[in-house]
Amino acid sequence: MKKITIPILFGAGIILIGMGAFLKFQDSSESAASVLNEAEGESIVDLQGDEKEGHPVKQFDLTASEEQWEINQDTSVQAWTYNQSVPGQEIRVKEGDYVKVHLKNNLDVPVTIHWHGVVLPNKMDGVPGITQDAVLPGEEFTYEFLADNPGTYWYHSHQHSSKQVDKGLYGAFIVEEDQSNYSQDHTFILDEWAIHSEKQSLTNMGSMMTGGMSGDGEADTKAMYDTLTINGKNGSSLRPIDIKEGESARLRFVNAGYQTHVVQFTDQMRVIAVDAEDVTSHEKQSRLEIAPGERIDVEWTNKGGTIRLLSQSEGSRDVRIPFNNDPSKVGEREESSGGLASGTSYKSKELLFDETPENPDVTYKMNLNMGMNMGEGMVFQINEDTFPDTPPIQVKEGDLVKVELKNTGMLNHPMHLHGHRFQVVSKNGKKLNNPVVKDLINVKPGETYEVYFKANNKGEWLFHCHDNNHADRGMVTIVDYKSVYSPFEIGRGTKNAP
Repeated sequence: MKKITIPILFGAGIILIGMGAFLKFQDSSESAASVLNEAEGESIVDLQGDEKEGHPVKQFDLTASEEQWEINQDTSVQAWTYNQSVPGQEIRVKEGDYVKVHLKNNLDVPVTIHWHGVVLPNKMDGVPGITQDAVLPGEEFTYEFLADNPGTYWYHSHQHSSKQVDKGLYGAFIVEEDQSNYSQDHTFILDEWAIHSEKQSLTNMGSMMTGGMSGDGEADTKAMYDTLTINGKNGSSLRPIDIKEGESARLRFVNAGYQTHVVQFTDQMRVIAVDAEDVTSHEKQSRLEIAPGERIDVEWTNKGGTIRLLSQSEGSRDVRIPFNNDPSKVGEREESSGGLASGTSYKSKELLFDETPENPDVTYKMNLNMGMNMGEGMVFQINEDTFPDTPPIQVKEGDLVKVELKNTGMLNHPMHLHGHRFQVVSKNGKKLNNPVVKDLINVKPGETYEVYFKANNKGEWLFHCHDNNHADRGMVTIVDYKSVYSPFEIGRGTKNAP
């Protein structure tokens, strides 16, 4: 079967749809869909799970339900929640704990839980139609795995993620080290909401045009969202944090939204971990850029200053983190000195590869762009196709895999790999002096990154944009281990919608 895809070109704020030479006819004979269910080798449900023996078992219950959620005294939304709150219950465990989480679905739609950034057995990854069937209304499912890598993670539904995460189905998952250097440890989940205007559809061009081509890769999110929150709240409804003046703390920032966010510190901070990997930063900065799906931990000492989530678009306001016994500072943004830190600013302390690997077993070039599909409207593409017709990354266990991610479009694409960590070795053709180990890389317009990973966790794993609006419109592929297959299906009368 062949389909027509029309790439979209931007220029001077005008969107042009090129016909003729820009029409793309592609044979989708080899696709994610075609390799997922090839019943050869071992079913992913029969793969060995993590060993429970000899590990403390920590059990948690999460119930998905609809609740009226108050963002502030004047604003509330109909949210979908885990355990009746946004974010859902924070799950904290110790390194080496065996985790069991029992999910009960009291919503009238199917849900799942994906453990974002956690390297775990494939059948526990929580992706409907790939690693499990979606948990239907009234049904239950138990996730279990070993928490053997300390760091900051989060969990969220992977069923219709563009809607369900937007409505509040997420929470923090923290794996604490055996010993901590900080007596204060706080988690802040950043998000954005469409409160005063209906969330616009990416099936048409309206949200792009009204957002303006700002050049920062956020034209769509600026048009779609108007309200920022930290831990589900803003304004006077945000709970104060008890960090006394002169006290140092570990602050864990998680971006659960689809917009790249900037956090400003009037007292400088130091980045200490990115995507659950410690980094070797020594310098201090005053601003932190965090991409959708990314987690960044910082060390911060309270010297009487403030921390703000900065508004990136008209209509939204900064959100300031309040501290107990702290005088109100809700006026203009305070001046701060220092630069901008991001998820690729510093070298990871423990690398996957001491040197850039040579002679990879698998090389995959991933072109990220957007286009129009006849009858579908706007789509977001990998190699000029949309999931499940995107070409898969096919590997054998033990393969060394090189992926080149190139953004030839005009929007940011935070690309997230499930079940593995990769090492970022170059940007725009230049070798990085500070290679970093991550599970998500924010590829901005015009950027190219080279990443490497080891195929050492058998299964069927998503590699997708974590602006879930983009993923929903096609920017998803899979890492397919040739020796296994998935017994689950997408579509074809199922309720599965990853």
